[in-house]
Amino acid sequence: MTASSVGHVIDCLVNVHFGETEQQPTWMLKVRDDYFKGPESMFAPVDLSALLDEMDEQGVRRAILMDSLAKPSVTARKFVEDRPDRFALAIGGFNLLRPMPGLRELSALVKDLPIAYAAVGPSFWGDGQYPPSDAVYYPLYTKCAELEVPLCINTGLPGPPIPGEAQNPIHLDRVCVRFPELKLCMIHGADPWWDLAIRLLIKYSNLRLMTSAWSPKRLPESLVHYMRTRGPNKVIYGSDWPVLKMRRVIPEARALDLPAEVLDNYLYNNAEEFFFDRLS
Repeated sequence: MTASSVGHVIDCLVNVHFGETEQQPTWMLKVRDDYFKGPESMFAPVDLSALLDEMDEQGVRRAILMDSLAKPSVTARKFVEDRPDRFALAIGGFNLLRPMPGLRELSALVKDLPIAYAAVGPSFWGDGQYPPSDAVYYPLYTKCAELEVPLCINTGLPGPPIPGEAQNPIHLDRVCVRFPELKLCMIHGADPWWDLAIRLLIKYSNLRLMTSAWSPKRLPESLVHYMRTRGPNKVIYGSDWPVLKMRRVIPEARALDLPAEVLDNYLYNNAEEFFFDRLS
């Protein structure tokens, strides 16, 4: 831990693209209204200065903005262009059934933009019928390992009313065995399979877990205990802003029963090492 990191935050999952869509799909509205009980403003366009104000207020030095190959976010890319010192991108939207065009585009983007990680949500494509152990993912795993780009995979039951079995962390067991060079991160927690996720984190050195979309005060004690003991370098903070505002979740994170050094790892150092080493 460097002195400059003390008390600072990297928010590893921020959405600025919601306001680019005039009408959200029904499942997104249900997530807002039924799952998170969020305000209508959750899907409003994002003002750069307002986002920076909230980041500065909460000590967030950098944020990783979600982007997509299928529908590139004008907002995310503009924010990165305007403030490359504050923002990097996460790239999703891969067509894993026809992988080569997307993998070529990822290779090109990595040369031109600060890509912190690639992302895929197993429940959110292919009707949730392809778990991460399926061979359709192998080209993406191979390309990310070759480019040294971390890959984030949704784990845990998804909020929308869609099939969730593909996001059971057990499917990553084979992936970690077969692709030990791949830097892999479970995102959006692992509910209700937290203990399984912790066991996998202990087992594999290349695996991490991000608590995006989880209120820190709702994290299970088993995970907080793991952070205090065997896993101080394995768990990474993310908000899923604006689903969960930084103003809400960062104070909750600071209130966790964690030693100061472990808290700094969770909020800053682990992300710096896992996502930003390539970019420095």
